[in-house]
Amino acid sequence: MAKRTRHLTDAEQLCNNIVLGMTEKKGEEIAIIDLREIKNAIADFFVICTGTSDPHTDALAYNVEKQVHLNMQQDPFKKEGFENKEWILLDYVDVVVHVFRADKRNFYSLEKLWGDAPIKYVTE
Repeated sequence: MAKRTRHLTDAEQLCNNIVLGMTEKKGEEIAIIDLREIKNAIADFFVICTGTSDPHTDALAYNVEKQVHLNMQQDPFKKEGFENKEWILLDYVDVVVHVFRADKRNFYSLEKLWGDAPIKYVTE
């Protein structure tokens, strides 16, 4: 019997490239929230990480954009937060990227807000 191979969806491939961009720049506490089974969710996935300083959050977001563009030829539909660098958001429609400073991540607590969705923490 032939072995079944599971193919990644475009959103899953996008998540992998986002995580690659984050890990290359040493993003902390990387989490992937799977929203596909959540009714009326605004995206399929949220990918969240923490930066340790303004330059670090900026570098994380820039590297995510770079990796996604190089590997998937996609650019964010919308991006915000590059001015204050406390919470940078990159909206790829099916996947929304959140790069937080630690205090803002704790304050907004997206993992708790979407607590009924499966969350995978990236360890490396």
